[in-house]
Amino acid sequence: MRTKDGRLIKDLLFVVASIVIALILVRTGILRVALDSTRGLEFVESFVAGMFFTSVFTTALATVVLGEIAQSGSIFWVALLGGLGALMGDLIIFLFIRNRLAEDFGYLIQKTSSGRLIAIFKLRIFRWLVPLLGALVVASPLPDELGLAMMGLSKMKTSLFIPVSFVLNATGILIIGLIAKTLF
Repeated sequence: MRTKDGRLIKDLLFVVASIVIALILVRTGILRVALDSTRGLEFVESFVAGMFFTSVFTTALATVVLGEIAQSGSIFWVALLGGLGALMGDLIIFLFIRNRLAEDFGYLIQKTSSGRLIAIFKLRIFRWLVPLLGALVVASPLPDELGLAMMGLSKMKTSLFIPVSFVLNATGILIIGLIAKTLF
C-alpha cells in the first residue's frame, strides 16, 4: 500500500512540474521562439501537440502549444490534426495503461472509509454515467487518463472508443483554439 501512496505523490509532483514548465516557457517567450523556428510545420506541430494533449504530465504544455498554433494558423486544421494526435495518444493509453489507472482509481475508492461510496459505484446508473463522465473529461483540457480509465472500467469497445475520442478531443482543441484567437 505504501508504494501506491508514493506513486500517487510522485505523479502529482510531475503534474505540478509540467504546469510550472509550461508557464515558464510561455512567460519567457521560449515557446514562441521554438514555434517560430518551425514555421511551415504547423500540421506536424498540431499532431504532436495533440498526442501530448492526452497525458496528465504534458497536457498543460500541449494546451499552450495548441493555443499558440491556433493563433497563427487555421483553427480547423489545428483541431483536426491535434484531434488525430490526441486519438493516437488516447488509444495508446486506453489499450496499454488503462488497467493500471483503473487499479489506482479502485485503490483511491478503497481508501475512503465510506461503504456508501463503494455502493454508489455499483448502481445500474453508473453503466452509462461513468462512460459519459469519462467522455466529458476527455473533451475537456483536463488530462485524459481519468476519463480513459472511466471508459475502460465501463468496458467500452475500441471500435466505439476511436470515433468518440477523436470527436471529443478535436472539439476540445477547437474550443482552445477559439479561446486563444479571441483572447490573444
